[in-house]
Amino acid sequence: MPAGGKGSRPTCPGSASQRTPNRLIHEKSPYLLQHAYNPVDWYPWGQEAFEKAKSENKPIFLSVGYSTCHWCHMMEEESFENEEIGRLLSEDFICVMVDREERPDVDKVYMTFVQATSSGGGWPMSVWLTPSLQPFVGGTYFPPEDGLTRVGFRTVLLRIREQWKQNKNTLLENSQRVTAALLARSEISMGDRQLPPSAATMNSRCFQQLDEGYDEEYGGFAEAPKFPTPVILSFLFSYWLSHRLTQDGPRAQHMALHTLKMMANGGIRDHVGQGFHRYSTDRQWHVPHFEKMLYDQAQLAVAYSQAFQISGDEIYADVARGILQYVSRSLSHRSGGFYSAEDADSAPERGMRLKEGAFYVWTVKEVQQLLPEPVQGATEPLTAGQLLMKHYGLTEAGNINPNQDPKGELQGQNVLTVRYSQELTAARFGLDVEAVQTLLSSGLEKLFQARKHRPKPHLDSKMLAAWNGLMVSGYAVTGAVLGMEKFINCAISGAKFLKRHMFDVASGRLMRTCYAGSGSTVEHSNSPSWGFLEDYAFVVRGLLDLYEASQESAWLEWALRLQDTQDRLFWDSRGGGYFCSEAELEAGLPLRLKDDQDGAEPSANSVSAHNLLRLHGFTGHKDWLDKCVCLLTAFSDRMRRVPVALPEMVRALSVHQQTLKQIVICGDPQAKDTKALLQCVHSVYVPNKVLILADGDPSSFISRQLPFLSTLQQQENQATAYVCENQAYSVPITDPCELRKLLLQ
Repeated sequence: MPAGGKGSRPTCPGSASQRTPNRLIHEKSPYLLQHAYNPVDWYPWGQEAFEKAKSENKPIFLSVGYSTCHWCHMMEEESFENEEIGRLLSEDFICVMVDREERPDVDKVYMTFVQATSSGGGWPMSVWLTPSLQPFVGGTYFPPEDGLTRVGFRTVLLRIREQWKQNKNTLLENSQRVTAALLARSEISMGDRQLPPSAATMNSRCFQQLDEGYDEEYGGFAEAPKFPTPVILSFLFSYWLSHRLTQDGPRAQHMALHTLKMMANGGIRDHVGQGFHRYSTDRQWHVPHFEKMLYDQAQLAVAYSQAFQISGDEIYADVARGILQYVSRSLSHRSGGFYSAEDADSAPERGMRLKEGAFYVWTVKEVQQLLPEPVQGATEPLTAGQLLMKHYGLTEAGNINPNQDPKGELQGQNVLTVRYSQELTAARFGLDVEAVQTLLSSGLEKLFQARKHRPKPHLDSKMLAAWNGLMVSGYAVTGAVLGMEKFINCAISGAKFLKRHMFDVASGRLMRTCYAGSGSTVEHSNSPSWGFLEDYAFVVRGLLDLYEASQESAWLEWALRLQDTQDRLFWDSRGGGYFCSEAELEAGLPLRLKDDQDGAEPSANSVSAHNLLRLHGFTGHKDWLDKCVCLLTAFSDRMRRVPVALPEMVRALSVHQQTLKQIVICGDPQAKDTKALLQCVHSVYVPNKVLILADGDPSSFISRQLPFLSTLQQQENQATAYVCENQAYSVPITDPCELRKLLLQ
């Protein structure tokens, strides 16, 4: 079953106004609002639904999806819009709809059940629960009727209805047994262990597992579908840095850089409007699943910035810039926040049925009409359109394999994917490389302007604290690496948005969601949607990255306060590590989980391990170092069994055991020599560092945290750098070139 896909999109013209809305009409979630006119008696997740299930002794049907999920839309169109199926659902079940992005805790608990009891997971997730919220049957997408290989949704509903009437006690017993087994299997605890495993061993195993699955030709680590998975690329870069003198080090670097280059050339990247689609349906990164997720843009901007630091190749810097330009243009709220996603589907023309990828694909005829100008100096008759089509692999019949188009929506269409280097394209037509660059650039701009007139994909305007935190990191890190102040300013605007709209000053707690209102207003759900572990972990990471990029200590101060709140709400004082959600929010759910998978997004525990190490480096507070050791120890079994499942945590383990570098720049923040040293640090790939600006003020926040800073002085009234490892400081350095040499050692 495909792992998700598409989301909240408009119903057929006029259809909604002819129906009576269900109670989801009062929700803010774009995904729930999409289902507000289904002929199903939907409830949002909450006590009203649970009490009704108990009082009427009915099973709960739980459907979990998200606004840009293609197969969620398919199930809605085929089943939830069907009057007969809607009646069957409403009469025999209490139907509950959940936006997985609003309630990741609910999603994780029941996805654990579905993955353990069926052939896989994905969205929409369909789970049947007892009135006490114990799961007893689960799956993903169901077609409405029986087919050759799949049981239809109607049949499943009838069977469960019958079983509930005839064998309810057996269902309840089985449910309790499965839940108990899941509880035992999902427990993550330190147990009797005192220390985490060896970083060298975990690194080696993780690298070997990645090496075995690596695609030599196209990059990436699977056949198909292929996901970007930035956590893997980040691990490989770190592995390269600590193994540069071995055979494996250059191999790790090649795997990461080649993967990033193949993705940048492939159709998974939007060559016209920039940004990346969610995943590739094929091995070649050619035909994407067309939705665009904020968390991918955030993490990939960092990955491409790191690739530029390591290689010096401008292509990686160009891709990183393009990602952030796309986010600024299409996923940014006027007040500084960032929207969640853009849909895969859109109408080819206004009023037409939505199709996957319609906004992004091209026919040869369209390109020829847009770019008819003859190219001067070519060795054969050539138009600008023909040049672009040759370079990006467009054909008359379309360049999409029917196997990647099961619904036949993309026949005759083309996805732009780089087939040749600009040098080869230039040589093919006897042109200068600079001329080809100019022609391709102007051609893409004309396609971009033409695409503005197409119906746009649905925008999920929900804003999540966690993903906004990742995006603050994306802008801050990229802005610092590329020396682009405007990107750092976007990160500052994003952090200000979080503090203004998603932070409760009185309690010190983050809110999970807010929503774009009319104009530039921001709306919240009727009752507070408090943050989960990932909201705190990702926002703290964003604030630490922003402090290093801007050297404004207010962001560091807020990060410390949020970490304190995170520790209070989520820390497991007995077993170590952090639970994904507050105990109060988990009330009634059969499991309270600790996420143990670095996937499309990193695990919040993995990010927290890094945050704790960095906060210790910024403050010297030993409590955070001790917590990090407990966390890494709690996840020891998981790392030992499948280190490739936690590459971000293995990376944190390495930083802990190799120790963090404190890089201190003493100087006036506004002085040129200070900025030169700061930019030098940002230009070098040093993942296990904290960067501190000591401006000489003993009353400053950072000086109060680290009193030893007062002993570090400028040399001869020049900005001066010190690099500290294992409590030993380097000689003072005033020359950026000398500092660079030291950091590269």
